[in-house]
Amino acid sequence: MIKRALWQGLVAGTVGGAVMTLGEKVEQAVTGRPDSHVPARVLQRLTGLPERPGAQPLPVNWAMHFGQAALLGVLRSLMAQAGLRGPLASAKFTVVRLTNDQILENATGAGAPPATWPRGELVVDVLHKAVYAFTTGAVADALAARSGGPGPGQVHAARRTGRRGDVGPLPRAEAHGR
Repeated sequence: MIKRALWQGLVAGTVGGAVMTLGEKVEQAVTGRPDSHVPARVLQRLTGLPERPGAQPLPVNWAMHFGQAALLGVLRSLMAQAGLRGPLASAKFTVVRLTNDQILENATGAGAPPATWPRGELVVDVLHKAVYAFTTGAVADALAARSGGPGPGQVHAARRTGRRGDVGPLPRAEAHGR
């Protein structure tokens, strides 16, 4: 399960990052919002790379932007492998994506808490992260279903509908890691 989640998550996260970036570029063309250089600043501070004022190098910005997207895709793929799939799982993953950004941006001092942002910027950020999360989720779910069938959680849930205390765990042989 872990091997599948790793490669499938990197693929799903990269696709999600690409779709999010396309959406951002369309939105920026319509709204006139400038590029964000926060990803580059976070990477510079995490790695000790030199910082400069103003616009940051595009390769550094994209390394953080796409690297973070790909790596977080592994977590969404683990969710799919376990049987946490579909729109509800992707909505949960949206929160994870936003939280990851905020931890890194605030811990490095490259960003500020979202509660301090203008509401319009916050809405745009949440929208783009949701596009990433739902795209990544759709790809991760499809890859997991194709390569491994239902996840252990789905198999467990199929034993009896609804959440019931009298349905014990799956036998080990029926769960991943057989």
